[in-house]
Amino acid sequence: MKAAARPFALPRVHATRPRPALWGWVALGGLAVGSADMLFAMAWWAQSGTPPARILQSVWAWIAGREAAFAGGAATALAGAASYFLLMSMIVAIYHVAARDHRVLRERPLLMGALYGAAWFVLLHAILVPLFSAAPPKRFLPDWNLACLLAHMVLIGIPVAWMSRRWYGMR
Repeated sequence: MKAAARPFALPRVHATRPRPALWGWVALGGLAVGSADMLFAMAWWAQSGTPPARILQSVWAWIAGREAAFAGGAATALAGAASYFLLMSMIVAIYHVAARDHRVLRERPLLMGALYGAAWFVLLHAILVPLFSAAPPKRFLPDWNLACLLAHMVLIGIPVAWMSRRWYGMR
């Protein structure tokens, strides 16, 4: 049965918006997930009296070493923030490129995003930083590592997957 016409209704126009520039989308994604993860780390370590700048400096310590990073003040905190946002943008870009060719990455953003975040946690915290960092972790902290794993899944992986899903126009 056909719906009755609405005599005074305006016609529906479906305007298609152009996609934002890919580089801007990736940079925005890196800023969003990087900020969420940094705020998580700052809140976690604030309980033990660690200032927020120290968290950013600890990221820069991966490159410059602990002494240089912690002695550098605001400059090394900014360098740590910049390098972390660059890393997060690369994480966004890698998922986005993979999602172009693998539909399941767009169709199952919760599962695939959580797995992607967990994979990055393992890659960063269990392999790359301990092996190649100028400042590898001094000791293993089970509660911190579990919290980081969950943060990577929920604050990084899932949002990255949702962003790719949105970019490619899936609802």
